[in-house]
Amino acid sequence: MNETFFMLGDLPVSVGATLAAFGILALLLLLVIAVVIARSGRTGAATAMAQAIRADELEERLSELLQIQNQATGRVDAMGQALAGRQAEMARAVSDRLDAVTQRVGQSMEQTTRNTMDSLRVLHERLGIIDNAHKNLTELTTQVTTLRDVLANKQSRGAFGQARMEAIVQDGMPQGSYAFQHTLSTGKRPDCVVFLPDQRPLCIDAKFPLEAITALHDARSDDEKKFAAQRLRQDVMKHITDISDKYLVPGETQDTALMFVPSESVYAEIHDGFDDIIQRAYRARVVLVSPSLLMLAIQVMQQILKDARMRDAADQVRTEVMNMMGDVERLRDRVSKLGSHFDQVSEDVRQVLISVNKIGKRAAKIEELDFSNDEGASDAAPQVVRGNSTGLFPVPSSKLRAGE
Repeated sequence: MNETFFMLGDLPVSVGATLAAFGILALLLLLVIAVVIARSGRTGAATAMAQAIRADELEERLSELLQIQNQATGRVDAMGQALAGRQAEMARAVSDRLDAVTQRVGQSMEQTTRNTMDSLRVLHERLGIIDNAHKNLTELTTQVTTLRDVLANKQSRGAFGQARMEAIVQDGMPQGSYAFQHTLSTGKRPDCVVFLPDQRPLCIDAKFPLEAITALHDARSDDEKKFAAQRLRQDVMKHITDISDKYLVPGETQDTALMFVPSESVYAEIHDGFDDIIQRAYRARVVLVSPSLLMLAIQVMQQILKDARMRDAADQVRTEVMNMMGDVERLRDRVSKLGSHFDQVSEDVRQVLISVNKIGKRAAKIEELDFSNDEGASDAAPQVVRGNSTGLFPVPSSKLRAGE
């Protein structure tokens, strides 16, 4: 038993010790198995109890789930009913809205149609107006073309200027105070003459330097403008010289003549851009006038003629004034006589009023007499009845005379 079984390092291990160790190990193993078995039994009981508890909880959960499912089913049914009601209400609302929208769309389409018809009618009217304007524009274009053709010809242009001048003179002057194409003693015939109070005619001649003005407007370069300006000066100065030489006759015509330019724009161009021409025309006793200035000159001459007629009629006016003064003197005499009659009537009325006042005083004195006391009446002084103009009123003898 004490034999060495093996060596554990330097320590020898015997067989008995080895068996004892095995016995102890076996005993310990059994104890461990017993402990394990006991613990496993307790664990199974706990597990069974836990499983039973879990089964109860599962049943409770299942019952709760069933209740929740039933509640959910009820809610789903309620929601279905509510959704059905909402859907019906929504359908009715949508139908009402569709009806309202349909009505509004119909009204809007009707209003739009009416507005469209009105707009089309107005458009047709405007188109008619535009058509008439187009026709007028066409006619105006034709007239402008005709006017351009007329102005392109010198003779036609001269006739146009003379026609404008004649229209202005005829509108402003009385008959007999002017003449067209009047022949002077020199044999010259101005376009128009106006007879002023001294019987010397004022000559008016129409000139229209259109070609030179057109060339000046169409000029582009400086040389062209210079050439056109020189041409305009020459043409206008030729007209001024012709008028001064032909229509200013000493002792027969007025000392000044008028050169009528029948275009305001042409006159403005000459007056603004060519002051030297205007000055030379003044020195030549020729005055350039446009249509508006000619109207003003005609009005001035008309007033001059009116003043001359008034001076001629001054003697007649003086005679009429003297006759009027005689009438005024006669009227004064008659008014004086009428005043004397009024004075006499006033005096008669005053005398009548005095008599009336006297009669009133006598009537008042009569009313003051007292006839109610008979004894006093017997003692009173005797009254004497005196006759007056009528012989009707008794007059007291002493007392009333004293009162008078």
